[in-house]
Amino acid sequence: MLISTTENIPGYEIVEVLDIARGSTVRARNLGRDIFAGLKNIVGGEISEYTRLMADAREQAIDRMIADAERIGADAIINVRFTTAMVMQGCSEILAYGTAVRIR
Repeated sequence: MLISTTENIPGYEIVEVLDIARGSTVRARNLGRDIFAGLKNIVGGEISEYTRLMADAREQAIDRMIADAERIGADAIINVRFTTAMVMQGCSEILAYGTAVRIR
């Protein structure tokens, strides 16, 4: 599956636009990470536990977007974007979406 943040993929022709492909996941913080993050907040710096949590969430959202595109017969996904939203205190959704297309 080719994935691009642009409107086209060099060297390929888009022959059919299928639908929006999307994938999302909702992740919550946990007590262990929160305690360490609180300590890190006092001294400053990157909170690597949360960085890993969000990186894992992005990868899962991408995997689900790809599965959605494959389900409808796409060869590629163009104009890929990410968005995030707080669902509730300490709980966020990551959404990956793009246009599922057939290419030649």
